[in-house]
Amino acid sequence: DLIKGTNEIFFRKVKLGDPWPVFNVEGINFLHIKRGGLYIVVTSRQNVSPAFVFDLLELIVKVIKDYLGVLNEEALRKNFVLAYEIIDEIIDYGNAQSTSTEQIKPYIVNEATTEEKKFEIKKPKFLNPNKVSYTAANKPITKTKKNTNEIFVDVVERVNALFNSSGYILNSGIQGCIKMKSYLQGNPQLRLGFNPDLAFGSSPYGRPLIEDCNFHECVNHNEFEDHKVLTINPPAGEFVVMNYRIMGDYQTLFRIIPVVDHMSPYKVELNLRVQSCFSADLAATKVTLKIQLPKVTNSVNFGAPKGHTTEYHELKKRAEWAIPKFKGGEEHSLNLSLSVSRKCSQKEIGPVAMVFEIANHGVSNMQIKYLKVSELSHTKNPTRW
Repeated sequence: DLIKGTNEIFFRKVKLGDPWPVFNVEGINFLHIKRGGLYIVVTSRQNVSPAFVFDLLELIVKVIKDYLGVLNEEALRKNFVLAYEIIDEIIDYGNAQSTSTEQIKPYIVNEATTEEKKFEIKKPKFLNPNKVSYTAANKPITKTKKNTNEIFVDVVERVNALFNSSGYILNSGIQGCIKMKSYLQGNPQLRLGFNPDLAFGSSPYGRPLIEDCNFHECVNHNEFEDHKVLTINPPAGEFVVMNYRIMGDYQTLFRIIPVVDHMSPYKVELNLRVQSCFSADLAATKVTLKIQLPKVTNSVNFGAPKGHTTEYHELKKRAEWAIPKFKGGEEHSLNLSLSVSRKCSQKEIGPVAMVFEIANHGVSNMQIKYLKVSELSHTKNPTRW
């Protein structure tokens, strides 16, 4: 029931900049997420629940990643028929049917086409022979060998911190999740153990504690609070074992210090200093700072260190600063020279948002101590690599 050229309407919005997650054009509701450089879009003329649609889109992305291995433009181009087949099983006449990787598996006919290795690099003898490639978790579930039993576990934590204009923290919290991707044959039962000093509730001493958590439907958490153990019957593919939220005082990973200087009523100088507060052995990647500028900004001139990239979005009045690699104990600074149409106050500048990734580092005291597979065949013992 949509008009012809609905996709062109969305493309025009994208060309003007990143569109809002939900918007309406000519009576059509557009709801979308962006994953792997791709826009996954739902359109509707009816007043649908945004929370339901976004949850459905995330599940569609998860199922497609299970079958394709990765989700990007190249993988989608090679496996367009398979992706269409998956969506056709998940959604029927606009209604969601099943978002389970296992349930739709009997109805999927096509197999994923993956990029073949052009050459094989021989491993040196001193390396662990059981160690697999870092891309091992990106293979499709249909490409798993019959005698292979693998499971991948990842702890992802997102730090939310609010600083005042002097660079001191006002409020902070950690939102984390434990992800698994299972290639185990027969879906045996697992036991996941955590550090015994993991605590719940709120602490008057400012110690970071788990205030809230929820679990996947395949998880039995009866022993979690007392013994810090989860029992899991894992489905095939990727799933989130547990989401948790931690509030309290902890060492922030970065400190942002802004300095604003009004040179004249029509010129403002902004200096932004960023300090890393973690070990020099670690490094943050994909670091991006987004600085909201006054609405009366006409133009921006940047003074950035060599190798850093900057961009000014005229429509959103926002400056972006990308740092390819940020090592622990370092400090970087950015100078912005703003041309404004009238005098503006310091309160019109900001907030400053920062996005980054640090591998092999957790801010909270959440630690995985062991993962036991209960029902694997005795003919082959599992190996940790």
